[in-house]
Amino acid sequence: MARMTVNTIKEKKARQEKVTMVTAYDYPSARLVEEAGIDMILVGDSLGMTVLGYDTTLPVTMDEVVYHTKAVTRGAPQTFVVGDMPFLSYHRSLQETIGNAGRLLQEGGAQAVKLEGGRERAATVKALTEAGIPVLGHIGLTPQSVHSLGGYKVQGRDEEQAQRLIQDAKALEEAGAFGLVLECIPAQLAQQISQVIAIPTIGIGAGAACDGQVLVWHDLLGITTGKKPRFVKQYAALHGNIVEALKAYKGEVEEGQFPQQEHTFKGRVESIPKLYSRGGVCN
Repeated sequence: MARMTVNTIKEKKARQEKVTMVTAYDYPSARLVEEAGIDMILVGDSLGMTVLGYDTTLPVTMDEVVYHTKAVTRGAPQTFVVGDMPFLSYHRSLQETIGNAGRLLQEGGAQAVKLEGGRERAATVKALTEAGIPVLGHIGLTPQSVHSLGGYKVQGRDEEQAQRLIQDAKALEEAGAFGLVLECIPAQLAQQISQVIAIPTIGIGAGAACDGQVLVWHDLLGITTGKKPRFVKQYAALHGNIVEALKAYKGEVEEGQFPQQEHTFKGRVESIPKLYSRGGVCN
């Protein structure tokens, strides 16, 4: 599979082909995403809530995103990977912003970065693209602004908000963004934005008219529990399967059923390091 580029992603929109994107945060997840042929992986700051147990994305640091991006790019070397710019990593100065974004490409191995915000981020997007760093924009519900937005609410419901989001999209396109995430906005507005800009839109809770879609790994696979966003479709229900497998393991260990003789390593003890050094399996 040939890796997507900024140009091939744009060309998909021109050919009216949908762009597929999934979040991933570690090596094994990234390997599976690449095996499935997904176009793009987002190492989102959503890792704060899905992997690290934070209540919001705000505590996520640059070091954490770089760490997870490195794992993902090792697992999906042929997939276009976007590293998310966490809260306050692109707010203080352009020099600091370029340095932080550069880390995601240089240390993390990503091909692009994502940052939240509309017209107020146009100068930042322009500076990054001029520095050779591709940028994926993000408007609508921007989780890093959850407190100023008053919670996780649909954006762009009234005419004033809708017009502001349209202008935001145009400003980010003009600044050089190669694509735009539209999160939690009315489907009709997302369709309108997708029609007035030439770069692809990637929706999450923004209807089917976007040029592509993104879902969070744990939501898509049904790993998370509790209330889920209405727009999420679970393509599997792995939470229950995983818990049942762990319970079965626990029961067999407690009852002395595992390991059985055929599961026991029969080789010489000194051969174990050699086996692991070449990726072997004890058998």
